[in-house]
Amino acid sequence: MANQVIHAVTGAFGYSGKYIAQRLLDSGERVITLTNSATRANPFGKRVTPYPFQFDNPEALARTLQGVSVLYNTYWVRFNHANFTHADAVRNTQILFAAAKQAGIERIVHVSITNPSTDSPLEYFHGKVTLEESLMDSGISYAILRPTVLFGKEDILINNIAWALRRFPLFGLFGDGSYRLQPIYVDDLAAAAVAQGLRREDTIINAIGPETFSYRELVTAIGEIIEHPRPLLNLPPSIAYLASLAIGKIVNDVFVTREEIEGLMAGLLYVDAPPAGQTKLTDWARRYASTLGVAYANELTRRRDRAISY
Repeated sequence: MANQVIHAVTGAFGYSGKYIAQRLLDSGERVITLTNSATRANPFGKRVTPYPFQFDNPEALARTLQGVSVLYNTYWVRFNHANFTHADAVRNTQILFAAAKQAGIERIVHVSITNPSTDSPLEYFHGKVTLEESLMDSGISYAILRPTVLFGKEDILINNIAWALRRFPLFGLFGDGSYRLQPIYVDDLAAAAVAQGLRREDTIINAIGPETFSYRELVTAIGEIIEHPRPLLNLPPSIAYLASLAIGKIVNDVFVTREEIEGLMAGLLYVDAPPAGQTKLTDWARRYASTLGVAYANELTRRRDRAISY
């Protein structure tokens, strides 16, 4: 065990990091996790040891990473709020990359987003490309995975679309709903990440699923699968956003952000590329139709309560 290769996964008690850690464990690898949620339920028991990020102490962070061969980085934030911002996530991730370099890590598998751009007015997409460039400049062997929307039992977006379809008589679209997206199953993303951890050539992969939907088609499909089809209304994005704010007040959460709407409508969750995953969202949704959207998935509750499991 002392000479066994160590793999470090950020956020192994969260969403995508949990699936990556499980894939590594299933392959017989030794895994540690870096986390801000050391008190969150550990689904792996003693098989995964948690360590704090310690962004405020880069030397200590580098010591934690000593002996690690591959780092799988899922660290990010969905939206800005009072206690944490995209800018904080960028700065902290750059500290993480520097610590990985100091520790002698051989490879970083980094989860980004489709269509990141330095020219993007959207902070989410601009921040993601900043981190891609920082990783490329680090001198560490890298694989960058660019997913669009993830789906899985811990998912927020797909689950909460289903939740809204179950509870409201109508479903409002942002504009005409013709913009496209290509959801990928979270475990397919994890499989791609682990496969890339075995390699050493630099690569960028559009990690998309096998199905392409317009947003209208996606909502329609989910409604039919959970047996709650609803009339779809084409709304001006500003009106639809106001409606989402009202829903957010009801559930004490951020239902959707203005940036998410703009990125979706700009087609940034679509790329012309072969799929990296094989699991169809429609097949997965049929399998879990009885539970999909029954309970609301609250992003802010997950952030506030670091003890509850996803």
